[in-house]
Amino acid sequence: MEVREYDAQNYDVIVVGAGHAGSEAALAAARMGNETLLLTINLDMVAFMPCNPSVGGPAKGIVVREIDALGGEMAHNIDKTYVQMRMLNTGKGPAVRALRAQADKHAYHQAMKDTIENQPHLTLRQGTADRLLVEDGACVGIVANTGARYHAKSVVLAAGTASRGKIIIGELMYASGPNNSQPSNKLSLSLLDEGFKLRRFKTGTPPRVDGTTIDYSVTEEQPGDKEVNHFSYDTPDSIYLKDQISCWLTYTNPTTHKIIRDNLDRAPMFSGVIEGVGPRYCPSIEDKVVRFADKDHHQLFLEPEGRNTEEWYVQGFSTSMPEEVQQQMLHSVAGLEHAQMMRPGYAIEYDVVEPYQLRPTLETKVLRNLFTAGQMNGTSGYEEAAGQGLLAGINAGLRAKGIEEPFILKRSDAYIGVMVDDLVTKGTNEPYRLLTSRAEYRLILRHDNADLRLTERGHELGLISDARYAKFLAKKAAIENELARLNSVRIKPNDAVNAFLTSKGGTPLKDGVLASEFLRRPEVTYADVLQFIPAPAEPLDRRVIEQIEIQLKYAGYIKKAEERVARLKRMEAKHIPDNIDYDAINGLATEAHQKLKKIQPETIAQATRISGVNPADIAILSVYIEQGRIAKVTG
Repeated sequence: MEVREYDAQNYDVIVVGAGHAGSEAALAAARMGNETLLLTINLDMVAFMPCNPSVGGPAKGIVVREIDALGGEMAHNIDKTYVQMRMLNTGKGPAVRALRAQADKHAYHQAMKDTIENQPHLTLRQGTADRLLVEDGACVGIVANTGARYHAKSVVLAAGTASRGKIIIGELMYASGPNNSQPSNKLSLSLLDEGFKLRRFKTGTPPRVDGTTIDYSVTEEQPGDKEVNHFSYDTPDSIYLKDQISCWLTYTNPTTHKIIRDNLDRAPMFSGVIEGVGPRYCPSIEDKVVRFADKDHHQLFLEPEGRNTEEWYVQGFSTSMPEEVQQQMLHSVAGLEHAQMMRPGYAIEYDVVEPYQLRPTLETKVLRNLFTAGQMNGTSGYEEAAGQGLLAGINAGLRAKGIEEPFILKRSDAYIGVMVDDLVTKGTNEPYRLLTSRAEYRLILRHDNADLRLTERGHELGLISDARYAKFLAKKAAIENELARLNSVRIKPNDAVNAFLTSKGGTPLKDGVLASEFLRRPEVTYADVLQFIPAPAEPLDRRVIEQIEIQLKYAGYIKKAEERVARLKRMEAKHIPDNIDYDAINGLATEAHQKLKKIQPETIAQATRISGVNPADIAILSVYIEQGRIAKVTG
């Protein structure tokens, strides 16, 4: 029997899907004052972690900081629910340092659900979006599986891996969303009907094992940091988890690899069962064994899934092998010889929207007022999804308010900007993962300075409170004042100064230098400088000191990066008209003509980043636009 449709409520913004993208999108739209509906298949899956129970890491951890600086929720939520916190790459430069936290996945879900339930202007409801409502080329709402027609001024789709999801374990295949949740099948069909191009991607998870059956004595402990660290700039140092839970390191071995090779005929990755493209940077264990045949072992991290569960996540052991083969594989690993598997690993295939169909705001080019975010756009990872969700929610909220000026993050603004530009300009042939190497300006897109880059913009959007903004301005002033002071005070050569430098392996002073110049020496810290000059009137916060040291020690490199950014901004200012006719431009190479028509770049700078568009094509395009503008003005 066909479900009868009926007109339900009207909203300013509707968000479909309450994973990490949808949660951020809905909170942002509501905090901007829009009446917002967050529709999710299952209320027990809000901000759920179907894969690894962690947040952060290289590049990803910086995204979490950026989300926080803009007024998003992920950083607050992980600070409330982590079981371990570690700063990675501490022996390297500031551009690649990153915070990573192990989450209590159940507490994380519940804390985010509580936040959403108590957010003014936000309604959380269980249901499945089956169809888009479209009028005159614009999305005006959705139809739920119950028949309810919800109308809105803008809509954000963040359906994740539920989009026609299919779970695969060996020969077993069945329709499902992540973690055996209900799939969303009809929404993809509605997108196809509206002219969207979709493709299939694949991701997967490892088995979960009973922690009481792990032999930790033959594994290597990975404890959390003793130093205080948080993702949110707003979380005080006084909130610190002392009883952190350790992770444990072990390895596969030749026996593990033999079991895998002997069963490749039953591996869906190699038997042709899996059609979707998987993530190159997070391959399954069977893929690693085949691709890196010369390696006799691979790292595995045993990670707790929470305080009130004995389930442990075997990081690095993602697989879609049959269940009995997975058990053999596990039992060949040191520490897991008697481990009881509580859930088998699996692969999941799902639909994604080809991201070249999106604008830098994450609004679709196919339908006005429709935005997509998260794994629907071809990314992998909670952090990438949350960053997109925040951006889409902001722009959907602005559109609902009738504000024409969109919110766009450039590559020089944030890792979120790098990710979105990569997606809309280059597309992706596999699940996209953020890496520090993707950012050409990574020295200025650091973990430590996300607040200096983005807090002001978050405040302008109404997502950062006046009280928090006042604290930010005080921090910024403290940094500027102390830098000015260090640039005005001189340190003269004397026995104490030169004895100190000699003890540190440095060169003694011959002439006096500014305190700022003295601090630029690699062997000198801010605390060392205070031995030889008066201390500031008020003690400085450690985060202020961190900024002073980084800004002075890396001043030359930062200046060069900022000069490159200035050149890029000049190119970003050269907009390409929406109605440009690429067929009318003579001289473009065939590939450039095809790519420009397909991607429809918004600026000359974006056009330069399209694969297959060379400098000669850019020169021809620039002249054509300039001539057209001149003709219009003089005509």
